[in-house]
Amino acid sequence: MIRLSLLAVLLSATTALAYPVTVKSCDRDITFDAAPIRAISNDVNLTEMMLVLGLRDTMVGYTGISGWKTLDEDMRSGVAELPELSAKYPTKEVLAGAEPDFFFAGWNYGMKVGGEVTPETLEPLGIQTYELTESCIHIGTKAKSSMDDLYADILNLGRIFGVEGRAQDLVSGWQARLAEVTAGVDRTTPLRVFVYDSGEEAPFTAGAYAMPTALIEAAGGVNIMNDLEKSWAEIAWEPVVERNPEVVVIVNYGDVTADQKIAFMKENQAFANIDAVKNDRFVVLEYVEATPGPRNIKAMEKLVAGFWGQ
Repeated sequence: MIRLSLLAVLLSATTALAYPVTVKSCDRDITFDAAPIRAISNDVNLTEMMLVLGLRDTMVGYTGISGWKTLDEDMRSGVAELPELSAKYPTKEVLAGAEPDFFFAGWNYGMKVGGEVTPETLEPLGIQTYELTESCIHIGTKAKSSMDDLYADILNLGRIFGVEGRAQDLVSGWQARLAEVTAGVDRTTPLRVFVYDSGEEAPFTAGAYAMPTALIEAAGGVNIMNDLEKSWAEIAWEPVVERNPEVVVIVNYGDVTADQKIAFMKENQAFANIDAVKNDRFVVLEYVEATPGPRNIKAMEKLVAGFWGQ
């Protein structure tokens, strides 16, 4: 017992020496004097980042999932015994009621510019906020999307929670896997790809700053809307027809299924001459695969297989 107690003291002292830590969150430098112990995450992909780092025991709940998405078996298991504090975006009152010390969210991932829940409004409540890197475009502080966005968030969370080694191991493993998956990809003639998220009158799609653009490029394609200076946005169908994608990536979530979205495009005469429709080339990504998170690796495997038949 004495030896165990001494070991606990030594481990505690070692952990304490690692703090304070400072990380970049969009345009802010945020400093943590200790690892958070009452964390909340918003949305399914951000929650999975917490889970893959082994941080469930530091969490008091999550928000913003069941209002739009359905948890699969892995996610249900991962968040077992954790309450969903809000089915959609949380209010400041909801967050304050859970007495958290940390909120992992993003712009349009639980927070809105000018809304009641922002890093500035939460700070007086003793809640420190880390912003999803992909979302920083909404406050004008981000370059085009890259797989480095995922790596940066995982490494920053690792530093914040004192699990840097685990974070680095994850990133190194993902980088090695992606190098393996994309080793045979032909990048000399990238495939023209359109991302179809939702909408029939006007499609909601991924622009230059959204994660699918980075995934598509890494898999040997080019997002036909990569000149759209946004992350996600509604556009008209005309440029889709004009740019004639060879592959359509369907984002699957919500009430309208991937099969229904595919059927809509195949049965609409306006799309009959699009190469992807003529050749029945559709790749389905789940929402959690198309947004920044651990399942981006699975998404890459799907895209490479769908693009190149590997």
